[in-house]
Amino acid sequence: MSFKKIKKISGIAAALVAASTVALAAPVQAQGDLLVAPTRVILDGSRGTEVILSNIGSEEATYRIELELRRMLENGRLEPVERTDANAIEEAALGMIRYAPRRITLPPGQPQAVRLAARPGADLADGEYRVHMSFKAIPRPREVSDQDQQTDGVSIQLIPIYGVTIPIIVRQGRVEAQVALNQPSIVQGEAGPELSLSISRAGESSTYGVLSVTKPGLPEPIVELRGVAVYPELNEREVRVRLTPDQRANLTGQLRIEYREMPEAGGGLIAAVDSFLG
Repeated sequence: MSFKKIKKISGIAAALVAASTVALAAPVQAQGDLLVAPTRVILDGSRGTEVILSNIGSEEATYRIELELRRMLENGRLEPVERTDANAIEEAALGMIRYAPRRITLPPGQPQAVRLAARPGADLADGEYRVHMSFKAIPRPREVSDQDQQTDGVSIQLIPIYGVTIPIIVRQGRVEAQVALNQPSIVQGEAGPELSLSISRAGESSTYGVLSVTKPGLPEPIVELRGVAVYPELNEREVRVRLTPDQRANLTGQLRIEYREMPEAGGGLIAAVDSFLG
């Protein structure tokens, strides 16, 4: 197994507001009528940044902004963590993040910034600290209808609450990660063939980027999966990608699998492996 070091990433992704539109310097994430940019924030040092919220719906909406803890499982899913179960690193992360406002009401088509910064203590150990910032819609009051008043017994109405969650990462001191791609293979999933491989990670830093599979003679990647993260709580993450019939037909012979930083972060190579699949 060979590892490639990733040097400390500097700089902060930011979004810009121009008039009543959002000019994006990073990818956006949308859920319901809420658009958020950027979708991932890295804070190095004491300088702060902003996250831009935009209501892309047709009605005024109110959102509650909170900090949450989540841990990544080996399959890549993020599991909520109660604050009473937080470890020392998670408690330190919660204690250093400052943000405002905590609640926003947005007219249709109107963006607004949430300001955030990290205030690490003087004795904070070098490493990576992470919380997740959630933006959840607060349901509007619903008028009682005549039908509701005439209903006998108990009536229950389920109201969906839409929200977006993004990671807020603080890197203290010099942090690195060593990464390797292992055991690429074709496996049978519940809905058909899947590409399966594992990403090994060691060190203090998370990784985040694009996973792609290329083949000599083909101008475009056969498979491209964006936004693949491996957080420091994991030493290894499994990745499985469902394949279309054309992708499966092309995933034979000599292939190259690369894991690179996101294009907006420079696209640097994180790890790669050459493999022969049947």
